[in-house]
Amino acid sequence: MSEQDGYMVQGGCLCGAVRFSLHAKPIVAGYCHCSRCQRRTGTASGVSVMVDPEQVTWMSGERLITGWAPPDGHVKCFCSVCGAHLFSRSPDHRRMAIRMAAFDSDPGIRPSYRQFVDYAASWEPIPEDGLPRDGGARPR
Repeated sequence: MSEQDGYMVQGGCLCGAVRFSLHAKPIVAGYCHCSRCQRRTGTASGVSVMVDPEQVTWMSGERLITGWAPPDGHVKCFCSVCGAHLFSRSPDHRRMAIRMAAFDSDPGIRPSYRQFVDYAASWEPIPEDGLPRDGGARPR
């Protein structure tokens, strides 16, 4: 696995048991306002970066990662020790979205869209930030 243009950023869970490094710049970042993200994060939205799973190296704690697979979506993966949400992945392992809060430092990308805004929390208005909004899933 080679680092893309010298890019490398590390991250991990709250307790530090799970550690990873990303060796290529994220593809895209965005906010998700779906009710699953609200319940998973305890906030009005989740913010993640899409990455190439082949560019992620598990430095420690990979065996501590557990997940919940909803019947109609991506597997939600978290640390089984501290419960920190780390990423989601497609059932076929071809797509991966790392939670931005899991990075130790700036991953070098900013959110560029908002999806599932039709499900936005009534108690947290979506800011007028100029980002494109999709009522459901963002077109790929």
